[in-house]
Amino acid sequence: MLNWKHLALVFCSLIVNQTAFSQLGFSHEIGAIAGPVQFKSDFGLRSDGETNFGNSGFGIGIVHYINFSYRSDCNCYTTDTYFNDHFKIRNEISWNKTNLEHLGKWVDASRTTPEAAQLRGHKGVANNLDIGTQLEFYPLSIRSFQSFGYRLAPFVSLGIHYTAFTPKVSTDYQNPNPLLIGDVTEPSNFYSGWAGGSVDASPGSTLSVVSSIGVRYKLNKLSDLMLDLRGQYYFSDWVDGLNHNLDYNKHDDWLVWLNIGYIFYLD
Repeated sequence: MLNWKHLALVFCSLIVNQTAFSQLGFSHEIGAIAGPVQFKSDFGLRSDGETNFGNSGFGIGIVHYINFSYRSDCNCYTTDTYFNDHFKIRNEISWNKTNLEHLGKWVDASRTTPEAAQLRGHKGVANNLDIGTQLEFYPLSIRSFQSFGYRLAPFVSLGIHYTAFTPKVSTDYQNPNPLLIGDVTEPSNFYSGWAGGSVDASPGSTLSVVSSIGVRYKLNKLSDLMLDLRGQYYFSDWVDGLNHNLDYNKHDDWLVWLNIGYIFYLD
């Protein structure tokens, strides 16, 4: 079950870390990100183009950066070390949502079997709240970028996020011989080829690894635009509410997120 205490603990840990860095005098940046998401799940075929583009959603987030190259307490540059001039810590809280359905050849209109109808009727929603930290590496000098030595600053990042997921599942397929089990949707309305218990919309939580590649564009002294392409791999196969347990289901859920951001330098 979803444990909001764990989420609160992670958030508090980020605040404590931020406070510690603030006391050291490092400067801060804050921004907003948004963009389209492709959710790679057990819906449809992973390698199918129709699935990849059809099961797309949207994500938004707030980001906070600790900038080691500049000190806010003296309005001066920090000691000129490689780490200070090439790394930032990025804290983030974000949310993404994707409507899911089975696409591809197995649900083609030419297929008229009950199994194809079961797949066509099955819908889902991936709904995820993330909080976490990434370490960003800038190959070019952060100092030079801040002083307009160049306008573009590429970066790569790697980090860990805590994800709270609340999926939804539904089906409009009506089994011609249904079994009434209280008010619960009859499990046989879902694809009969899956193992029992393959559909479960229970909320939960998991860790995920996040990696991205991107670039910043210097607008003015106190603001940047950012373009960021992210891959996020969850350590769970229940983020979408479906884990069909077939032999070829070898990967947990993951996503690709292309986001555009606006970053403002606080001090």
